[in-house]
Amino acid sequence: MRIIDVHGHWGEWPFHLEVGGVALNLELMDRYGIELQIVSAAEAVVYDAVAGNAKLAEVLMEQPRLYGYAVVNANRLERSAEDLRDCLSTGRFVGAKIHTTYPGVGIGSPLMAEAFDLLNELEVPLLIHTWGKDVALLPELLEERPGLEVIAGHAGGDAWREAAKAAVQCDRLYLEHCRTVTDAGRIAYARSIGVPMEQFLFGTDSTLIDPCISLGVIRDAGFTEAELVQVLSSNAERLFKGFRGNG
Repeated sequence: MRIIDVHGHWGEWPFHLEVGGVALNLELMDRYGIELQIVSAAEAVVYDAVAGNAKLAEVLMEQPRLYGYAVVNANRLERSAEDLRDCLSTGRFVGAKIHTTYPGVGIGSPLMAEAFDLLNELEVPLLIHTWGKDVALLPELLEERPGLEVIAGHAGGDAWREAAKAAVQCDRLYLEHCRTVTDAGRIAYARSIGVPMEQFLFGTDSTLIDPCISLGVIRDAGFTEAELVQVLSSNAERLFKGFRGNG
């Protein structure tokens, strides 16, 4: 069964981890049968969005199994807007990534609203780091921006119930459940309150987290074989414009 990972990373992190090189991305992908992975640069997420995106662009040109998210820093939106357009023009970036914690810009911030306006204009899918009850603000932001589709990275983290309720309210909000703490019942709860199958995606947070954790969560969720195809690949293929779906 084809597997597409919509939440990966490339590069070294400022933690006590021996991760960083693209060889590790490929090793883990091969180990778990992940065909394609969409990654953001660690440097772009935690330090310098433009510099990190530029380094990732060089890597992507040599790695056909990897596609990129261009990290957007809402604190420096004018520069990020220019950089995002440059990244998308390469054909190797298929979306944008926004982290809320490192730049200190929450989902409810006016700066985030401006970033969403940009992505709506460009019709670029967004992977946003969600952790906490402010994930409930996303449906209203999306209602006002019909050209934008958003993946709730970590599906709200500890606020996974709020994230599931938000996804029911908006069919352009997707849930991606990777995290280190595998609370039982997260996906079952989302399904029980009516989140459509089309709004589930598979992500791993690799190379920070071993992909086996997310694979276990997905495979313990009670999906049928047809539903697994949706979650593990076909939903991602449909969502990402410019994502050719092959290596």
